[in-house]
Amino acid sequence: MTFRLNSLRAALAATLAAALLAAPARAGETLAAVAANFTEPATEIAAAFTAATGHTVTFSFGPAGQFYTQIAQGAPFEVFLSADQARPEKAEAEGFAVPGTRFTYAIGTLVLWSADPALIDGTEAVLRRPDLAHVAIADPAAAPYGAAAVETMQALGLYDSLQPKLVTGKSISQAHQFVATGNAPAGFVALSQVIAEDKGSRWRVPAELHAPIRQDAVLLKAGETSEAARAFLDYLRTPEARAIIERYGYAIED
Repeated sequence: MTFRLNSLRAALAATLAAALLAAPARAGETLAAVAANFTEPATEIAAAFTAATGHTVTFSFGPAGQFYTQIAQGAPFEVFLSADQARPEKAEAEGFAVPGTRFTYAIGTLVLWSADPALIDGTEAVLRRPDLAHVAIADPAAAPYGAAAVETMQALGLYDSLQPKLVTGKSISQAHQFVATGNAPAGFVALSQVIAEDKGSRWRVPAELHAPIRQDAVLLKAGETSEAARAFLDYLRTPEARAIIERYGYAIED
């Protein structure tokens, strides 16, 4: 009887040990500041990330420049997905980010878009029309897509004539909203914002008309010991996440 009892105890202990070894690591949470142009793909990636790892990520979406100011002032973001390269580089240089964690997660595409399907003919011709009342852009000082829009107009020799017509949103999301609601007949937005649109018209801005919109991610000091923060940055580089990013019109570095 004693032998049987000991055997039963041993079997139960082995079963418990195996169950503990097989159990997933405790799920964690992380807070990420994410450039507004990346709203749709980030939301989709977050769901896949949670399904794959059990961790969750909460996003705050907005202009990269505004986020950098908040990070410098001590905002508790653990991950920063910027719309440019400069601000994550600066975060590293100024001690707000963990060295060696920065990488380019996407390369953005700028488009001139209109909710009117007949307004844009696939070229920049509409920008030369004297009857074009307004053009929406994101704030070029805070949003890299806004800066790229200004560079594009300058490269075309149209900035001086278009400047009085510009309607400036605080973010690329607001610039898109101006066009979607008809407050501006056309505007420069991210391809990711309109790639799924089955209406409207657009001109895909040639890459040579502005500096590349290289979007970098970095682990912030607040997330240095966060397993969920590191896991999310790792997940951004998986084939699953990269497929989502490319589906929204971004390019990916090899």
